[in-house]
Amino acid sequence: MRDAYPKFEAAGIKLYAVSYDDQKALCEFAEKQAIPFPLLSDLESRVIREYGILNDRFGEEGGGLYGIPYPGVYVTDEQGVVVTKFFHDSYKKRDSPELYLDAAFGRIELAEEAPQVSAADPEVRITAAIHGGKGTIRQGIRRKLVLRFELSEGLHLYGRPVPEGMVPLTVTAEGPEGLVFDEPLHPPTDALQLPGVEGTLRVWKGSFDVAIPFYADSRLVSEMRPLDADRVTLEIGIRYQACDDEQCLLPKTEKLSLEVPLEVVDVPRITLADHVGHGQRESSYDGMPHLRRYMWRAFRNSPTGMLRFVLNNIRLELAAWRRRRS
Repeated sequence: MRDAYPKFEAAGIKLYAVSYDDQKALCEFAEKQAIPFPLLSDLESRVIREYGILNDRFGEEGGGLYGIPYPGVYVTDEQGVVVTKFFHDSYKKRDSPELYLDAAFGRIELAEEAPQVSAADPEVRITAAIHGGKGTIRQGIRRKLVLRFELSEGLHLYGRPVPEGMVPLTVTAEGPEGLVFDEPLHPPTDALQLPGVEGTLRVWKGSFDVAIPFYADSRLVSEMRPLDADRVTLEIGIRYQACDDEQCLLPKTEKLSLEVPLEVVDVPRITLADHVGHGQRESSYDGMPHLRRYMWRAFRNSPTGMLRFVLNNIRLELAAWRRRRS
């Protein structure tokens, strides 16, 4: 968010971050990391409760996990009304800041420098590009593979369902193990009625985008080890049939390959962590004093819960050590 802040500022969009950390931690973090937008402390989880994102899967006996919010972002209008939201089930999975801008603008703005490749069909011009994060892949950060279609005047592509014999638009994406692709996001279709064809057809015309969100999990990129490679290749498949109101062109299948750079992740400087020393971008911010204060607050709120939390983590670490030894 810090690196993308100029884009938000240029668009007139205000950024605020709400955290369960105390003011001292946030002030030092903002200073060391040059954070240009307000960081707001919510120690009692009042804001988190009001927005309904308190972690209630663990009771107060859950120790260190109780009250930690689910990581997410709300996009609001000028009156504070939520217009869209982004939430995930793990703090290690986040959306690229550019995806929040897409939600605010209602469209995808592709960067000129983003990795991209094009198909050669002059009637249906297709560009595949990586959207978000300057076109790189980092652990847990969701990017979008955007397929931009630009159809010649009078042509359309079919969405589902289609009558027998017609070919709907289908897009697929594959990559190495650890690169996780979500379902493609298609824009709304237009209704089309043709003489001699029963029912209403669903079509796309002009220029439109199909986006496939994706992210890298720890099998591909991890803060626990150096990068295994400096880039990966995405294999993209596109199947379609272009038609006008009188006739159809032959169905086509396009196969595109796109090389995308891998990027290390940002890691806090915490001496207890195993992710330092692997070539990641280590923060100048020392998180240990604030981690100790947080652990003390959690212990005061629920001594037995914190003890169970610590013991459970030790048990998980021992199990992982045994698996590595076997």
